[in-house]
Amino acid sequence: MMNKAGIDALHTYHGDWIVFANDRVLVSNSTGTLPQGGWQALPFLAHYADQVHVLPALDYGEGKQRSLAVLDVGAESIHADGWQWVSLRHLLMHNSQEVFQEFARAWQYVHFLRTHRYCGQCGSPTEQVGWEMAVQCSRCQHRAYPRVSPCIIVAIYHNDELLLARGVRHKDTEMYSTLAGFVESGETLEQAVHREVMEEVGVKVKNLRYFDSQPWPFPHSLMVGFLAEYAGGDIVVDDHEIVDAYWFKTTALPKTPPVESIAGRLIEAVIQRLHENDK
Repeated sequence: MMNKAGIDALHTYHGDWIVFANDRVLVSNSTGTLPQGGWQALPFLAHYADQVHVLPALDYGEGKQRSLAVLDVGAESIHADGWQWVSLRHLLMHNSQEVFQEFARAWQYVHFLRTHRYCGQCGSPTEQVGWEMAVQCSRCQHRAYPRVSPCIIVAIYHNDELLLARGVRHKDTEMYSTLAGFVESGETLEQAVHREVMEEVGVKVKNLRYFDSQPWPFPHSLMVGFLAEYAGGDIVVDDHEIVDAYWFKTTALPKTPPVESIAGRLIEAVIQRLHENDK
């Protein structure tokens, strides 16, 4: 809970606000952007002043920093003229990588607070720690931090072809993407790449190169991207995680994820790499 001084400070807060209800986020009807101006733009926020969390600013380099005021109204149904509730995946499609990272960070914090109301060690209620992103048990003093689940995601290429797959959880049956999977306890990222690729499509890879990373709030992952060359084997899908997988010519790709996602950027990177090699 926020103290009186903290509540008063929010009245002069000029950063971005992220407001969650269930798994939806409040954005402007006209621009699709986050609320700014807080109390003036959304008067109903005043009723939740003691529930607002201000996350510390992230440094994006070149002197750019962004802090966030985050509010979770839980399962409440709130209507605000000129505003709409949208999904996180909708935001991914309509915002820059930097802005989506803010949504991801805010959602993972909200999800953490929702799922850590009670101590996992003794079952007593927890309290938020005021100086860091954590909760602490009121009885046994066990402290918990937001969960981050590392995942690898890899684009595999061979000559002028790219290996893409359709997962069992893909809602769009025409969408094909790069392979991805959770890192298991005791594994390095590279070991996870080799294991996941073999398990899901039955091929071997080589010459792994780190590409980039992206917070992935579904619900608390960190995607670590790699590029890899095909080393051998025939595609054999596992039928548990993957529906089908094929080698696609880079000039004739199926529907793929948007470039705002790391999967989309991995695919673009392979296309660019192969194009440069052809010169």
